[in-house]
Amino acid sequence: MLRVALLGLGGYAKRVAEAIKDCKRVKITGLISGTPDKLKSWGSLYGVPENSRYNYENFDRVGDNPDIDAVYIITPNALHKEQAIRVARAKKHVICEKPMALNAKEGEEMIAACKAAGVQLLVGYRLHFENKTTAIIRMRQEGEFGRIRFFQGLSGFKIGDPSQWRMQKKLAGGGALMDIGIYAVNGARYMVGEEPIWVTAQETKTDPERFKEGVDETIQFQLGFPGGAVASCLSTYNMSYLDRFFLNGEKGFAEMQPSTGYGPLKARTHKGELDIPHVTHQTLQMDGMAALLLDGKKPLVPVDGEEGLKDLKILDAIYAACASGKKQMLKL
Repeated sequence: MLRVALLGLGGYAKRVAEAIKDCKRVKITGLISGTPDKLKSWGSLYGVPENSRYNYENFDRVGDNPDIDAVYIITPNALHKEQAIRVARAKKHVICEKPMALNAKEGEEMIAACKAAGVQLLVGYRLHFENKTTAIIRMRQEGEFGRIRFFQGLSGFKIGDPSQWRMQKKLAGGGALMDIGIYAVNGARYMVGEEPIWVTAQETKTDPERFKEGVDETIQFQLGFPGGAVASCLSTYNMSYLDRFFLNGEKGFAEMQPSTGYGPLKARTHKGELDIPHVTHQTLQMDGMAALLLDGKKPLVPVDGEEGLKDLKILDAIYAACASGKKQMLKL
């Protein structure tokens, strides 16, 4: 069994914890939070003893706990780097929510710290284990779509509470792009099956009072790939019902809508609907990560720190393209 401590007990951590109940190879054995009441209630709910509950000041002591193999960081983006480095120094494997960090420089520091400590760094890319997603990737790998020409990724919803951390540049590092636009960035890469070599991008802001300086409302971005394929993507906090991937090749197509949400995804190709049963994404993810950490089994699409760093480099380039109005070349 992979014994995991959850760091940050918010809404998404609750979703992960519920999913772990159905895992065959993962168990929650530690909790880390700045809220004593949460540590008490979650400890009772998931059977985590008091000596395996920590706060943000003392969680370095997980290094002395033989019942914890890995720590899953589920906190605001700006906290990821420091917390990951502390976990690595405690000699525990690091699982970090996406985006892995605020920028590529921070991502590189996290990778270096984990390598120095001899632990692995994984990123919470749940869709790399999702059954419909992986089925389409395998079809592409087997040549069923032919040469890939085009990808479209649409990621957006109308965000609620303006005071939440996702709307604060200091904690989020940006706006919609950092939160949901990264799905289109990552999806373009695993759907096309190549690494992009250039990016262009344009930012639109219709409500500067709500979306402060450094918090993007809407960004359109385009990626170019060495095989000639192009991607056209949209990331927004100001439009709902945007959760769609479309892949076009010379011999066929694949469409997913919804493509990244938590519930059942829907997928069809030129051959018809993909009728594959839904399994909770985080259950598949955590069991997949257990196989990776305990057995050395590699997932279809990587979920390591290097994978996360590539996305961060693209995010950096998208913001640079928005600021300059110029095409940014990529070297991943």
